[in-house]
Amino acid sequence: MTTTLRERPAAVLLTPAAEARIAELMSKAPADAIGVKLSTPRRGCSGLAYSVDYVTEEAKFDEKIVTPGGTFYIDGASVLYLIGSTMDWVEDDFTAGFQFANPNAKGACGCGESFMV
Repeated sequence: MTTTLRERPAAVLLTPAAEARIAELMSKAPADAIGVKLSTPRRGCSGLAYSVDYVTEEAKFDEKIVTPGGTFYIDGASVLYLIGSTMDWVEDDFTAGFQFANPNAKGACGCGESFMV
């Protein structure tokens, strides 16, 4: 009996704008950076925040998404909080930043910097 494994979808969907921003970040990255990593450290009014940083080594349980402009990692401890999310890059006249549509978030603080699950 042969078992065929099907590829599972990524925990986070990256929009084309987010992928372009990752490519831009990687073009300016420190020499030892192997990618960009999303994590959800505990902070803010609601408990968890989104954090995007350069990463210099792969961690065992991180999810890895290869994009045309560079590798995107999701912290293994954060994956459960992010499954089904969409990550976008948005710029307007006053701000620029990653925005998240997270179906797991049950609430957010008034300033929008943190969320709870």
